[in-house]
Amino acid sequence: MPRRHNPRQGRPQRTKQKRRDNPGESFRCAGCRLDVSFVAPGTAHRNHCPNCLTSLHVDSRIPGDRRAGCHGRMVPLSLSVRPDGEWMIIHSCLACDELSANRVAGDDNALVLLRIALRPFDNRLPERALLAL
Repeated sequence: MPRRHNPRQGRPQRTKQKRRDNPGESFRCAGCRLDVSFVAPGTAHRNHCPNCLTSLHVDSRIPGDRRAGCHGRMVPLSLSVRPDGEWMIIHSCLACDELSANRVAGDDNALVLLRIALRPFDNRLPERALLAL
């Protein structure tokens, strides 16, 4: 019989290939234009700016696969919390209106995260996202 997942023990991580050979590489944020390193504490695939939490739509279904054809700007809408207590940023793509969840990295701006967590739902969420709640 397969073992059941216990949410208190944390979700087991599958092994992932690193995207970059050079850890000193960086990208420029599409929101605040800050140069951001690909190295991020707490995640193997940095996909958002730690300053403003803006991202680009580059991943398809699997984090780090970089197979999305859209490459539109993704803005943070809200936060979600997994059963094990890990925070996730909910992003919405401004080009194709797709939603995605990204892990919070250890160096993300705590003030910006709290502002997103505390602001009320308004018309910033797409209607289909509200229907899924």
